[in-house]
Amino acid sequence: MSFGKFLTIFIIFSTVILGIAGFWYYQKNIYSKEILKLEIIGPERAEAGDEVEYTIKYKNNGNVRLEEARLIFEFPKNSIPISEESTWIERDLDDIYPGEEKTLRLRARVLGKEKEIKTARALLTYRPKNLNAFYDSETTFTTVIEFVPLTFEWDFPSKIEPDKDFRFRINYFSNIDYPLSDLRCIVDYPDDFEFISSIPRALNQTEWEVELLNKADGGRIEITGSLSAMAGDQKIFRARLGIWQKGEFVLLKEIAKGMEIVQPSLYLSQMINGKSQPTANPGELLRYEVFFKNIGEQPLTNLFLIAKLEGDVLDFESLRSETGEFNSGDNSIIWDWKRVPQLQFLDAQQEGFVEFWIKVKEDWQISETKGKNTSITNKIFLSKVQQEFITKINSKLEISQKAYFENEVFENSGPLPPQAGQSTKYVVIWEVKNYFNDTTNVKVKAVLPNQVRLTGEIFPKEANLTFDSQSREIVWDVGDVEAGAGVDKPHPNIAFQISLTPNTSQSGKIVDLISNAVILGQDVWTESSLENGDGKIDTTLPNDDSISDAMGRVQ
Repeated sequence: MSFGKFLTIFIIFSTVILGIAGFWYYQKNIYSKEILKLEIIGPERAEAGDEVEYTIKYKNNGNVRLEEARLIFEFPKNSIPISEESTWIERDLDDIYPGEEKTLRLRARVLGKEKEIKTARALLTYRPKNLNAFYDSETTFTTVIEFVPLTFEWDFPSKIEPDKDFRFRINYFSNIDYPLSDLRCIVDYPDDFEFISSIPRALNQTEWEVELLNKADGGRIEITGSLSAMAGDQKIFRARLGIWQKGEFVLLKEIAKGMEIVQPSLYLSQMINGKSQPTANPGELLRYEVFFKNIGEQPLTNLFLIAKLEGDVLDFESLRSETGEFNSGDNSIIWDWKRVPQLQFLDAQQEGFVEFWIKVKEDWQISETKGKNTSITNKIFLSKVQQEFITKINSKLEISQKAYFENEVFENSGPLPPQAGQSTKYVVIWEVKNYFNDTTNVKVKAVLPNQVRLTGEIFPKEANLTFDSQSREIVWDVGDVEAGAGVDKPHPNIAFQISLTPNTSQSGKIVDLISNAVILGQDVWTESSLENGDGKIDTTLPNDDSISDAMGRVQ
């Protein structure tokens, strides 16, 4: 075959193929579905229960007849159709001719809660004449439920006492121009609420049937119960009113209201060792008196009182109570009405008290309370009233006073035993310990006898040591001393030299070198003044093993 003949056949074949493709494309795209205009007309706003009319309008704006038309319309969810059996409507339509406009009207009652958006949908399918392809147009329309003409409200006090039966109501009233059936009221209680009874009777303590509710009809649900909550708690009650429709709860109204649990008519207080706001010292025996008073107008009966103690510094083995029962599991003491008459019946304005004793530990490991302030907490519970009392524990300041002849700080001299008219030098060492809390303004004081004087030798030299020649009082201003000083960290200390020159009247006697030392300071945590001391020292030097009693008598 020649090239020219081949080329001719190729061109003819290509032309046929392109013609078929073009015809197919033309058939596929000759019609635009935008030619059919479909819309829904209805109210943009409505009240719950209103009868709403939806107008479905469709128009053929093209030049081709539309055949086999079928309309599908879906009412908004939870609507009640009028003159229709279902919320889903399917209808076959007549052919729609070019330029022809038709309408269809459907009605339903819209139900829902306030501000809920209700959407209607329409879908129209059809086939243009002389085409095999089907087309569809779809549109939606939304209506907002602007108002629900139902009154649905709580009726109960804003404050109640715990564990006391109370009655509250739910009132409802309909102004909807349509009878509501299959109504339900559902209540969501707060935690700790105990249902007792209701009028009318509940289905399951949380749900009630509401009889057919015509326009201007109403009713009430009355519930009795109690709340086991602590004073100061806030509890929220919630309720919903709606219709059961095909197994689904259609909400119409919901309400919520808060209730405060108030302290019942009880007043609680405590005293420790006769004081209302004391601090306690390490090693101290504490006598607790817990007072309770009915400040209300009604008597209280069959009460329980619990005191729960917290604190690592307490010696629980020392606890004793004549009428209370100690529970070592949570360190609580329980008094019940069977053993305490005032708890069995506490009349209006009557008061009573219980008591117990417990000792503060003499000492404890600093690590047990390190990083936290030392205190005792007593939590008292009485008929759901809770009161917490905190007792601060003072720190313990200690001063150690020692004196030596033989020492490594200063070189002492003079006769031993000391002799009348001659001077013998000694060194006095003060060491400070502070246990549990930081302290401030700490000072150590002592008095020197007339025959004793300071030599001026002090270590460390920068120590703040003063002496009053008139009172003969020597004072060391220590300043601030942190908790644990001398216990698990370095402690403040000072060494100073004194000189004794006894007179002849003291011959054969043991002579005082320095009076008892007193340490003073203020506890930063408790703000209490602290004081402690150590005994006086004489010439027998009890801390110096090189000196015997005989060497301490003046010659």
